[in-house]
Amino acid sequence: MADRRPAYDRLRHALRPRTGVQDAFQRSTPLRVHGRSVAWVPPLLLLMGIALLDVNTSGRFRIISWLVLVPVIAAAICGVLGTVAFAALSLLVYGAVDTSWPHPYQNGLPDFVLVMVGSGLAALACSVRLRAERRMLHMRDIAETTRRTVLRPMPPGWGGLDHAAVYLAADSEARVGGDFYDIQPGRHGTRVLLGDVQGKGLAAVEAAAALLGTFREAAYHEPDLAPVAARLEVRMLRHNHYRVALGRSDGDRFATGVLVAFPEDAPVTVEVVNFGHEPPLVVTPDGVRSLPAGDGLPLGMGELVPTPPPVLRVPLAPGETLLLVTDGVTEARDTAGDFFPLRDTLTKALPQDPRIADPQRLVRFVRDGTLVHCGGRLADDTTIFAVRRRAGGGRGT
Repeated sequence: MADRRPAYDRLRHALRPRTGVQDAFQRSTPLRVHGRSVAWVPPLLLLMGIALLDVNTSGRFRIISWLVLVPVIAAAICGVLGTVAFAALSLLVYGAVDTSWPHPYQNGLPDFVLVMVGSGLAALACSVRLRAERRMLHMRDIAETTRRTVLRPMPPGWGGLDHAAVYLAADSEARVGGDFYDIQPGRHGTRVLLGDVQGKGLAAVEAAAALLGTFREAAYHEPDLAPVAARLEVRMLRHNHYRVALGRSDGDRFATGVLVAFPEDAPVTVEVVNFGHEPPLVVTPDGVRSLPAGDGLPLGMGELVPTPPPVLRVPLAPGETLLLVTDGVTEARDTAGDFFPLRDTLTKALPQDPRIADPQRLVRFVRDGTLVHCGGRLADDTTIFAVRRRAGGGRGT
């Protein structure tokens, strides 16, 4: 596994948390030292080097016309004002150095025009580059807003639960995909939802957003878990019908998911509805066990069976952590094509460090194990979500 660590480190660096447009802008100007731009250093060194070489060479080998490269380099890494400044400086240096030579060895007006035209084109190219960068940063800002809408941040102890989550998009530039999760405290206890919409792209994001909107309302108001599950199924069907009415060819979409309720009147049990998803794992310092899989179909396929998926009531003692993952974890493959053995990996690791059962440590452990196993090559969006009842309770709204 040691040989896979570099790939994992590169991917972890690429997918590190990002904080808005300002951070993205700073990443777009890589030549920075202690937060200050030093993009002016390379073109300045180039200008000085060309001038010194030209002065110290023979008249048969003049390179002063190479100053046209200075504004070109500046256009790639500096702003418009910086590029214009280097363009003007290049013309001044050209005039000073060239006229210092005897007339027979001077390059004269033709090369001066070359430097002047190159400088103008460099300033224009710099303006186009910056406009494209601003457009890119605006799109990243939109993507970040979309991500925070679908995967909203949750405060510590939200819904009376200790929780932690890691989301890794298979496309690191997209930053959001078809995986979704949320915690919704309500009048009748706290409900948790994790799911994975079939497919990728904006269509999957739309479906995830529709399901989360319905979950947040239904989980707050409905006294029982079965009506929440029913409303999620109806919402998926309505979303598909809407896309078909728009003429979208991908309207027939479905989503796997797990719906969990933490009833206030039963502090040692949870209620679970499984929509064709991988069963959650219960992780404790003493070991790992799986919750029952259930026999529900994915959301959007409920019309194929006469009865809705059952609501399973299973024990979950205080201090036990519920681990929910999407298939980006369970279907991660190594170079030999073997799937990531999540349960076995946890079972072996817990005796060595029982603190792994803590939600924060647990999601980090599973994330690291998944990335190392697949060598940093995620084939699908990956969500790791861990929750457990918080000592002392306390719920949001």
